[in-house]
Amino acid sequence: KFKTSDDVAFYKWVSFTNNMCIYVIMHNYLTSKSLLLSVSPCKNNTVRILIDELQPIKARYRVPDVLVGEPQGERMSVERQSKDSVTLSWSSGRHQVRVWHFPFRLEILCEDEVMVTFNSKGKLWFETLQEPPSSLWKETFKEFVDIKANGPSSIGSDLCLHGFSHVYGLPEHADDLQLRDTRDGEPYRLYNLDVFAYDVYSRFGLYGSVPLLVAHKPDRTLGLFWLNASETYVNVHYTKGVQKQTDVHWLSESGVIDCVVLLGPGPQQLFSQYAQLTGYQALPPLFALGYHQCRWNYNDEADVKAVDAGFDQHDIPYDVIWLDIEHTDGKRYFTWDPEHFPEPAELQHHLQRKKRKLVVISDPHFKFDPGWLLYNEAREGGHFVRDREGQIYLGSCWPGNRTVFLWLNCSCLIQGSTPSLFLWNDMNEPSVFGGPEQTMPKDAVHHGGWEHRELHNLYGFYQHMATAEGLIARSGGSERPFVLTRSFFAGSQRYGAVWTGDNVATWEYLEISIPMILSLSITGIAFCGADVGGFFRDPEPELLVRWYQAAALQPFFRSHCAIWSKRREPWLFGEEVTAAIRTVIKQRYCLLPFWYTLFHQAHTSGLPPLRPLWVEFPRDESTFSVDNQYMIGGALLACPVIKPGVEEIKVLLPGSDEVWYDVHSAESYKGGRTLSLPVTLDTVSYIPDGGPFSLQGLADGELYLDDGHSFSYRDRKAFCLRRFNMLSGRLLFLDHM
Repeated sequence: KFKTSDDVAFYKWVSFTNNMCIYVIMHNYLTSKSLLLSVSPCKNNTVRILIDELQPIKARYRVPDVLVGEPQGERMSVERQSKDSVTLSWSSGRHQVRVWHFPFRLEILCEDEVMVTFNSKGKLWFETLQEPPSSLWKETFKEFVDIKANGPSSIGSDLCLHGFSHVYGLPEHADDLQLRDTRDGEPYRLYNLDVFAYDVYSRFGLYGSVPLLVAHKPDRTLGLFWLNASETYVNVHYTKGVQKQTDVHWLSESGVIDCVVLLGPGPQQLFSQYAQLTGYQALPPLFALGYHQCRWNYNDEADVKAVDAGFDQHDIPYDVIWLDIEHTDGKRYFTWDPEHFPEPAELQHHLQRKKRKLVVISDPHFKFDPGWLLYNEAREGGHFVRDREGQIYLGSCWPGNRTVFLWLNCSCLIQGSTPSLFLWNDMNEPSVFGGPEQTMPKDAVHHGGWEHRELHNLYGFYQHMATAEGLIARSGGSERPFVLTRSFFAGSQRYGAVWTGDNVATWEYLEISIPMILSLSITGIAFCGADVGGFFRDPEPELLVRWYQAAALQPFFRSHCAIWSKRREPWLFGEEVTAAIRTVIKQRYCLLPFWYTLFHQAHTSGLPPLRPLWVEFPRDESTFSVDNQYMIGGALLACPVIKPGVEEIKVLLPGSDEVWYDVHSAESYKGGRTLSLPVTLDTVSYIPDGGPFSLQGLADGELYLDDGHSFSYRDRKAFCLRRFNMLSGRLLFLDHM
């Protein structure tokens, strides 16, 4: 599909610097084209590498709106210069960047040790834009023809991570937490697609993309952020032995090379650096951390009220009930079916009287209907994606085979909306039935004349943004929104929650949900979860109970199933199952203040509520490949049961100097070993670390409180943040304000 890096050579180059940036002009004498490289160290211990054409025939696409601001540069000074290289330093000489002339490569050093080499294998690749010839460039996939008006425009480079043999991130893939060596198969793909019942243990791209790779070793954590929204492939090659290293090769279809190296040095600093770049996790309203009940579809208002009453009758707490696409008037989003949902506001008031909420779905496509007011407003405002001939692009989705698609940031107001109604964005990869790979053609055209290929992975990000901003506007800016999205990109954490899409009611999907959620968590998407029980097919009772137990210990907690699946309310499987589910949901609500405090930490520090073990135990190499158990904050270790018929589980207790306690028995265990624990159907396995939750008279912890729904915590500092200490039998607290 693309040329190999062996086909390109950059020879002549000129460099010049100011005290904030290095600039290098590289000239390819084979094509007579020049590139401009800039290297900018920034104040939050990051380094930005940017490469663009020096004089393109038209502007190349640079991803907007993902970074929350331009990183503030550091002042540099020249350390040494020779005919072969130039070395500059910042941070009192602790950090350096060294640019080698020929062959071109760029080294980033910390305390005189090379951490990262850019273009270490000489795979820098940059196809420059060309004037259209008489016969346009074409690429064919099955029956689909993609016209490239200015020719191939792929870009790529390799980076060597010295001393690292564990790398993570690059969601979304149904795969292990630690990225695998790709020499034995396909690279990791970042291309947002609607993949129903996706394969597990696959590097195939799913619904969302975060082009952040995180590397970890005992004394250092660093990250590579590749800011590009076009189709992207990432190869990972590990080199073992004395000289450990990981080579990462990025290749994107279009855009510019915009790579930020995050230097840590620890996991907490890296999470903070990334949050400073792309934004912190939105602080959700408190109800959103409770339990959510969803189905495609609850039939009508009476059905919703009956399910709502069922939770009361069976003494099971919940906060939100959801409606899928059948609630609309003929798949016209922002409307209600007049026969089955004739009084939507009254339904919302009925739920709100019990302090419960309603969530409805809103997909990014519109029914082609000249008789529909919203369609006409969007058409007259020029808000629809167009085809390469300039006509409104017609695809196929739930409204039928004449479906149109909104471009980017465009929000509408739902009829019958009250303050207790919230939103769910689905099908926003975007999904196009019968399209190439069930998505939009790459040569479709968005606002500003940009081809879809340039911004494909941003499409769901912009719908999420528009929906969240619309909900905020509904309250006059005072109330926090709640929006769930299936498709996402870096920065989506600023707008709400993400779930892992159309999973299946089998044990392997329960098992894979844990590394998928951990991968999202360490790449900024902290408010995430998987559909309890599996979206497709029908779970056996044991699987359903185990999935509730696992999901109750994850950030987003929602049961959901397909229209073809049997009803799945918690009381439909017999009293033993109902009792087990009731217990685990009630335990979730007991921990709600803890979860809310963790989300405050994510909102202010970037530290995710769910953490791989190595985040809390960065020097313990036994934790580096573990992805079947995890930490909830710094206090709880969770090890869900993810296999059928299990009577005993093995739990790794990290930290030889730690003391761990069983939540249920209060029995203590010394860390630094693997523990075998008996389990029954009603066993929920999580163990507190003896540091925060010691039962021996010495403990500390933190609690965050606010009104749970508004922006008053931000605008009027109306919150309470206190640290508690237990010392010699006395409970002390310190008000952080």
